[in-house]
Amino acid sequence: MKLRIQGNSLRLRLNQKEVGVVRDGGHVESSIAFAPDCSLTYLLEGSPAAESTSATFDGRAIRVTIPMQQLTQWVESDQVGIEAQSQFGVGLLIEKDFQCLHRSAEQEPDAFPRPLMS
Repeated sequence: MKLRIQGNSLRLRLNQKEVGVVRDGGHVESSIAFAPDCSLTYLLEGSPAAESTSATFDGRAIRVTIPMQQLTQWVESDQVGIEAQSQFGVGLLIEKDFQCLHRSAEQEPDAFPRPLMS
């Protein structure tokens, strides 16, 4: 999972394997270590109890939660992303990660195929 933070927005991009894990009720998690015992963790999960897409931060981890119904619709369709805004105004964008134009499919085996590519 890739994380991009720009201004007051978060963008998460997931490959096919990661989307499958979340679809099956799991969560996808990654972290970056700045120093020993000093890291930032970020994760994405689906929740049947969630009423809207949300993001929380506890000082060490960013947790993005998507209602399971919305997650299932996204996974099972050609929809590229889910766009939302947290209750505190953080813009959220969760997207399927497509293959880069300048790399071969072998270099990114789990990336989604680019639409409309022949």
